[in-house]
Amino acid sequence: MTRIGYTIMGEQAGPRQLVRDAVRAEQVGYDFLVSSDHYNPWLSTQGHSPYAWTVLGAVAQATERIPFMTYVTCPLFRYHPVVVAQKAATLAVLSEGRFTLGLGAGENLNEHVVGGGWPPVDTRHEMFEEALEIIRELFDGGYVTFHGEHYDVESAKLWDLPDEPVKIGVAVSGEQSCTLAGAYADLMIATEPKPELGEYFDAAGGQGKPRVGQLPVSFDRDKDAAVTRAHDQFRWFGLTWKVNAELPGPSAFKAATQFVKPADVAESIPCGDDVSAVVEALKPFVDAGFTDVALVQIGGDAQAEFLDWSESELLPAVREAYGS
Repeated sequence: MTRIGYTIMGEQAGPRQLVRDAVRAEQVGYDFLVSSDHYNPWLSTQGHSPYAWTVLGAVAQATERIPFMTYVTCPLFRYHPVVVAQKAATLAVLSEGRFTLGLGAGENLNEHVVGGGWPPVDTRHEMFEEALEIIRELFDGGYVTFHGEHYDVESAKLWDLPDEPVKIGVAVSGEQSCTLAGAYADLMIATEPKPELGEYFDAAGGQGKPRVGQLPVSFDRDKDAAVTRAHDQFRWFGLTWKVNAELPGPSAFKAATQFVKPADVAESIPCGDDVSAVVEALKPFVDAGFTDVALVQIGGDAQAEFLDWSESELLPAVREAYGS
């Protein structure tokens, strides 16, 4: 039984549209929402990047039942862990417990803007573990004082907390991040359906906890148009996260993907209006034990048509196949 979610992707749509799309996704029957949290788009052709937390506050008020989460927030550079904890707790109160805090070690694309540099991955994981410890403790209530290698906290307390502690998801890409997720997370987040990620997560304490994946699609009744759009805005997706985490801006992603062809993108992303292609693309996630998968429709201008197609054709077919 797999839950199917919808992505409000700030890199490709402005804030008012993102809220409208979230409302429509709830209406058509998506099980949950995920939201990116970027300062920059991946490519300049995407054209947007509003502040995710303001958008999500509006989503909390505009929707009624649908749970939602950040996918994902980096609590290391742009945001101090104490501030992330406060924002998440407030959003959980506004949404009456529907919010989950998805966290990750971040990308240079978004974090370099505050001028702190971009340390090596081992240092980032050290910072991430300290941040997770701080956020977890703040969610438990009471005053928190913390003095670590990377962060200091002096008598911090969250004065507005939801009735139940905010759930934390941790993004993983290998054994080291899975170990952190197993220790600190209520759920695992991954963009690649690698079975070994779940195995590492289980070994570190994640047995029985949800796993949330994400799948890009490019719906269009004209398949060529769908491929063109996917290549124009999403060809970076195939670089893998080890590369994506290091590049500093949209121009770097443009240069890194200059030799990616439309046919290459079409091989890895379902393009067109073939429902069975999306159902088949979901199968590796299902087989790898993912309990939740969020779809990303590529192209801000294509969301309305995609959501209509989701209601009439896509979601019924996916639920027949995977029982969500």
